[in-house]
Parts: sequence; C-alpha cells; structure tokens
Amino acid sequence: MPRTALSLLAGASLVLTSLSAPAAEGTFNTPGLVPETAMKAVEAAMTECRDRDAQVTAAVVDRGGNTQALKRDRFAGPHTTETAVSKAWTAISFRTDTLELRDMAGPGDEAYGIQHLPRVTVLGGGKIIETGGRIVAGIGVSGAPSGTIDDECAAAGIDAIREDLM
Repeated sequence: MPRTALSLLAGASLVLTSLSAPAAEGTFNTPGLVPETAMKAVEAAMTECRDRDAQVTAAVVDRGGNTQALKRDRFAGPHTTETAVSKAWTAISFRTDTLELRDMAGPGDEAYGIQHLPRVTVLGGGKIIETGGRIVAGIGVSGAPSGTIDDECAAAGIDAIREDLM
C-alpha cells in the first residue's frame, strides 16, 4: 500500500476513534441480576422464612425499582405482595436497608418524614444487593411475625446468590 494511503488510513482511524470517544464518555454500564439469580434469591428467602414457620412474599427489584422476581407463599397475607416490593424499592431508593431506615425514622428523628413519601415502607425486610461496591438490586420480604425476621430471611436470599455476584 502506498505511503499516502497508509497516512490517510491512519488519519481516518484517528478521526473515527476521536468521534467515538465522546459517545463512550456519555454512557455507563449498570450491572443487574439475571432473572434466574433474582429468582434464586427469592426462593432462598422464602425457604428461610418457611423454616421459621412464616408464610411470606419475597420480591427482588432491579436497580430502577422494577419488579424482577416475586413469589408469595400460599398463606401469606394479601398485603405482603405489595409490601415486599415496596420494601425492596425503599432499600434501593435510599441505598439503605429498611431495618436501618426504620431506626432512623422514629418520631423526633431527622428522617421521620420519609415514611410519608409514596411507595416508601420503613419496616425491616428490605435489603440492597451489591456487587463490586455497586447496588444491583433490592430484595424485600413481608409476612413474618416481625420486621427483624423478614430482614433475616432477605439476608438469606442474598447469601444464596453471593457467589453468583462475584
């Protein structure tokens, strides 16, 4: 190939590279759970609660708050479906587990008003799911006799997928 053609080819390549650089800087990658992993977390959370004689609903929402996986046990109350999703949504929205939020939002506390925001549920049982320091989803469990047990069941769901997050 003549030297001029090589120079033009190299120059065109440089122009194309510089044109694509701003587009790459204007985007980002957001990790998320595949549906099978989300369902695995839901199943493990429900199994943990069943082992404690609690009938619950477990839900996973993606980073954007969209329901990705949900399972309601046969005797879980009708309110538990919406509450489990809301707990997961609250955890990712505030980037904090709902048990911790509950402890920060009591009467007289600075965060007291957050429980009056739409979709926010400040009860134990909502946890963030992280990998590599980034939130990828949230899990919520509702229906156990206490928010602490809901929280422990949600933690079991996260533990079940920990290796999948690496």
